[in-house]
Amino acid sequence: MAASNLTLRFLTAVVAVPPLLGLLFFGPDWAWLIFLTVAGAVPSALEIFGMAFPGDRRAKLVGVAFTCAVVLSIYAWPSSPRVLVTTLLVLPFASIVFALWRLRDIQASAVQLALTTFGPLWIGTGVGSVALIRVVGGTDGPAYALVSLVLAWLGDTGGYFAGRFFGKHKLFERVSPKKTVEGAIGGMVAVVLGVLGLRAWLLPSMPVRDAVVLAVLGSVLGTLGDLGESLLKRSVGVKDSGGIVPGHGGMLDRIDAVLLTGPLTLLYLVWNR
Repeated sequence: MAASNLTLRFLTAVVAVPPLLGLLFFGPDWAWLIFLTVAGAVPSALEIFGMAFPGDRRAKLVGVAFTCAVVLSIYAWPSSPRVLVTTLLVLPFASIVFALWRLRDIQASAVQLALTTFGPLWIGTGVGSVALIRVVGGTDGPAYALVSLVLAWLGDTGGYFAGRFFGKHKLFERVSPKKTVEGAIGGMVAVVLGVLGLRAWLLPSMPVRDAVVLAVLGSVLGTLGDLGESLLKRSVGVKDSGGIVPGHGGMLDRIDAVLLTGPLTLLYLVWNR
């Protein structure tokens, strides 16, 4: 069972990664934004609002609208504090109105209200950041966007294999029973090596110290993103956020780490300009 799942994950990566990298390095900025929004933000919003409002199709559509609005505000007006403040102020108000409008079970209303605010901010800022990195990074933008993905991908892959072969000590058993301390360390080592490799290949102007620090922080945040999503799923009683990605579960299961490593990479670029 584990072997067949690993094979499915490998085949999914073989099919999906080449066109994604082709679009990242050779496609226009707007196409990268649309791809991330349609393939990442929309299905993730559908999944998280599906967990908060099971069976409520209108709630899912409104959740998609909220999330896409956050993506757009991050991407289109990155240097406007007024847009950011407006987004942060309006979304909680809109969430309260929305939660009252779609109220069905008063016992679930606190979770619904929280996810209606947190979900779009979490997904929207994560996806918007990965899209914006291409613009902020200039000619190195695609390479830095790849770094933000590698921080998550190699952390997950390295953690999987290290945990499978060496894992003995549970990292946070109540939230994610399969995650181990050894897996987290293995994931961090894989991330550091991967980022240093990308730096040598595509980003020679990036200081080695910066690459190592970014890799370590990215590995930690990627693990936190994965644990956070596991906590969310356990709180609503689901195993996977969805089934859209063969071998990986839902889209949110696949990009939960990217939703934190993307903003981290963007912040690195913004503060080093």
